[in-house]
Amino acid sequence: QLVESGGGLVEPGGSLRLSCAASGFTLDNYAIGWFRQAPGKGREEISCINYPDSTTKYADSVNGRFTISRDNSKNTVYLQMDSLIPEDTAVYYCIVGGVWGQGTQVTVSS
Repeated sequence: QLVESGGGLVEPGGSLRLSCAASGFTLDNYAIGWFRQAPGKGREEISCINYPDSTTKYADSVNGRFTISRDNSKNTVYLQMDSLIPEDTAVYYCIVGGVWGQGTQVTVSS
């Protein structure tokens, strides 16, 4: 099971940190991904941690503003989101080993 948290309403230029806590399995045995889905659009992959080399990748739309990380001691994945813009408004999902989180809403608006 994956449980996400950390979403909310933030002004443009602000920051949020999303968390994705896993239970029932160990995160460091899998690739990890963050996706988002904006209203009326398809689901977009924005970042991942590859397995087993733990290299990271970012979509062009978030590169340089978002940072993915993992805390194995807490079995949790994070997505640090800085310099947020209204176009970042979406429901954000983590996925690990084919299991999806429930999603957390991020709204960027003044």
